[in-house]
Amino acid sequence: MSGNNEISESELRYDHMVEKALLNVVRESLEYAAKNGLPGDHHFYITFNTSQEEVIIPDHLKARYPGEMTIILQYQFWDLEVGQDGFSVTLSFSDVPERMSIPYAAIVAFADPSVRFGLQFDITNGENGDFEDDLEDLLEDYEDDDDFDTGDEIANSDENPKDKTAKEKPKDGGTDNIVTLDAFRKK
Repeated sequence: MSGNNEISESELRYDHMVEKALLNVVRESLEYAAKNGLPGDHHFYITFNTSQEEVIIPDHLKARYPGEMTIILQYQFWDLEVGQDGFSVTLSFSDVPERMSIPYAAIVAFADPSVRFGLQFDITNGENGDFEDDLEDLLEDYEDDDDFDTGDEIANSDENPKDKTAKEKPKDGGTDNIVTLDAFRKK
């Protein structure tokens, strides 16, 4: 069957389809963690846009992280609830438990450094900007540093935030598993 000539190229938004599928990877990973816990050294770094309306975090965290915030799900997280549109979790901030709810649409990065796996999502979140250029810049920074670095302090670290950043070096010299949308770019 040949294609319908009336359908414009912009109606088949492969970039949106791929992003939706990759967000499903995040959802399924969180569902697994909620049901079974995190096996071995697995842990999740999740960076999200704090200014999105549907994000529910305490006001003092929203003031401290007005743009983006990175959380870690590793040892000290409780009551992880995963839904179709987002997840909720309780984390410890300076030994104070805080509940937060994050829609998947607010997530800009997801990583499991234990297996050198990372996903980068549309960091413009619908605002004016060039997603492909932003993603390329982030990947170049990653390749230059040979470290995983979110560029922000880790929010729920019980250590001094200035002493700990979201960096992990490979323990086994393995390859990076960063998924990009380069295969879907127009050449």
